[in-house]
Amino acid sequence: MSLHDAYARVTPFEFAFRDQSRADQLVADVEEEARGRGADVAAPHAFVTMGAVAGFVAEIEGPDAPVGATHQYGALAFQGYHFTKASFPLYLLTTHAVRYLVEGSPGGVASAPTPAGYLQLPQHLFWTDSGQGPESVDGVFWTTTEDGALHALLASGVRSDGSGLGVVPLPEAPMADASDWLGLDARGDGRDFASDLPGADIDGLYSVASSGEVLKLLSRFWAYMEAVPGAAERSAPTTEVAAGDDGSQNADPEPSALPYTRVTLSG
Repeated sequence: MSLHDAYARVTPFEFAFRDQSRADQLVADVEEEARGRGADVAAPHAFVTMGAVAGFVAEIEGPDAPVGATHQYGALAFQGYHFTKASFPLYLLTTHAVRYLVEGSPGGVASAPTPAGYLQLPQHLFWTDSGQGPESVDGVFWTTTEDGALHALLASGVRSDGSGLGVVPLPEAPMADASDWLGLDARGDGRDFASDLPGADIDGLYSVASSGEVLKLLSRFWAYMEAVPGAAERSAPTTEVAAGDDGSQNADPEPSALPYTRVTLSG
């Protein structure tokens, strides 16, 4: 299986907000409504009750949305709002770096480098069970709030043809516990990130089966960023990708239009 980490791929944020002006409009509408209602935009349960959010969710879920889609896409809107407010901090973690982090804690302090962001993983390296079969994990959104809470969202099933996007909101977690997540035994009865997919051992694939594994990987990424700042390199969006053999379509995934920080194994 081909694992892609050469550049940042189109993100779930761009999948949901096909036009950047739509994200800007959501931010403006939410802030205006929040002022009028005295609502706390840092609280997901209050955020999703806003009319502006309900309108956005209705746009993207469609008439055939499965049960629970409103909650899931409301959580995506929450992350998209804070991702926009934070000026789109996109991080691409490369294959060698993420394998290093899966194997052990890197040292450093598990403190989020930005109040909100998106960690994109190598394509097809991590998998999760969507309930309808395995889905490739694209990455993890995070938002931290002034009251010390972390809100994270796992994104899977991102396809460049626009045919799918899966999101799984994680339970709220206290940032005060972030250092404990570094050495967390998330599964208890098995090795964290172990996968039983056919060929997983050959390709070195991983599985995400619990929220604890997401917190563990996210905290180790944060700690690595703090301990090895030279591993992070700011990159401009990729504009050219390899074409297929017949020249009719791209062999490589669609690139993100966002600037990103590429995080490699360094030192």
